[in-house]
Amino acid sequence: MSFIKTDYSKNEESNFEPLPSDNYEMIIQSAQERATKNGAESLQLKLVVRNDLDGVSDNQKKYHNRIVFMDNWKRKATNQYDMQGFQYILDACKIPEGTDIPTIQAFMDMISGKPVNVYVKKEENEYDGKTTEVNRVAPWNVQETKYPDVQHKFKDPNQTNTKAPEIDDDSLPF
Repeated sequence: MSFIKTDYSKNEESNFEPLPSDNYEMIIQSAQERATKNGAESLQLKLVVRNDLDGVSDNQKKYHNRIVFMDNWKRKATNQYDMQGFQYILDACKIPEGTDIPTIQAFMDMISGKPVNVYVKKEENEYDGKTTEVNRVAPWNVQETKYPDVQHKFKDPNQTNTKAPEIDDDSLPF
């Protein structure tokens, strides 16, 4: 028995070029708060192209498992997030009207793992004198999925929506 037999039929070209502008069925894999080295803060959504919907479009099929990050920046003037932008995301995730969300962590937990339909735009970005192509997603371009029965398989099953266990101070040994 041999160690391996060559079979290149499943080899895929992988690159990190931005996705073509299009609507994609995606999953909000995770959400996290982050900050730049200059202190600008954002809530970043990690969106992954679903791999269970080959018949939706050529791009949907071609870009299985590709990741697009969506940053929701705090406003400099107020140091607050644009709550209206979050409303589009909550609506797309089908969070019931009138739901009280007490913390940013609760918001992140509530939307993580939800399927959504996202218009991803490919555009040029100029930064530090260099122009590159990037993907942008605006909150109003996040809509309810057309395919709520999710059969997506994550490449790494441990990457799915696991959150740290909640531990109260009384449980700590120190």
